[in-house]
Amino acid sequence: MKVALFPNFGKKNALPTALKCCDILNKLDIEILVPDTCKSEFADKTYVVYGTIENIISECDIVIAIGGDGTILRASAYASECNKLLLGINTGHLGFMASMETDELENLSRLKTQDYVVKTRMMLEVALVRNNEIVSQHTALNDVVISRPYAKITDYEVLTDGIVVSSMRSDGIVFATPTGSTAYALSSGGPILEPEIECIQMTPICPHSLFSRTMVFNAKRVLEVIHKNDSDVYFSVDGSECHFIKNGDKLIIRQSDKKQRLIDIKGHSFFDAVNNKLMNPIK
Repeated sequence: MKVALFPNFGKKNALPTALKCCDILNKLDIEILVPDTCKSEFADKTYVVYGTIENIISECDIVIAIGGDGTILRASAYASECNKLLLGINTGHLGFMASMETDELENLSRLKTQDYVVKTRMMLEVALVRNNEIVSQHTALNDVVISRPYAKITDYEVLTDGIVVSSMRSDGIVFATPTGSTAYALSSGGPILEPEIECIQMTPICPHSLFSRTMVFNAKRVLEVIHKNDSDVYFSVDGSECHFIKNGDKLIIRQSDKKQRLIDIKGHSFFDAVNNKLMNPIK
């Protein structure tokens, strides 16, 4: 068995957690792959194999993301591309998507015996269309967020099958998967969805209306987004870098053919995470 580590050393305790993971996995006779950008941090671990992120993830059986939810999302961008299992270890603040905390690393032994639950999550595909040509395509596990800089308001139109389903004036729009319903969409007033449901959630950000609400679409719907002003608008995918949308461009959002398989190593339910991490204040 081969495991690729995807650590975020910007997070407190990520380095000692990653090193402890190495010791545990090595004792289990599991081969450990690490990005070559982390050689200095793992210099004492002579058994570690290095490579580019793309290579180690294509060669591994399981990806372990060590950090917060953002780290798990960045790891997912690589893991879903290769249909790899993904396990999150939380060293961030919330770690809603993580299966383990730093004091639970003994559970890594379950990887060897496959004593864990695999939960499959739907993803979104977003395509930027300019002059009837796709100029970029991206995949999201959490969400696609459309907005203007500095929270400036603008007009948006959302269509499906050529029919306008929503016209709104707002700071932006969040298109979320059920997995992403507990992230930015929740902060924008959207509902919490069970992650096993397959649908597309559309939530306006600070709409200038008394009646603008979240809409939930069948996962098979193809949504087309047009901004109606001659203004700078951007979109981001899972909180990554922003992509500029020119006047006249369209964003096409649909369910992706890709899925993300997440390891739930302790068999916790989604509602455990809601109660323990969202209902209680962050310390």
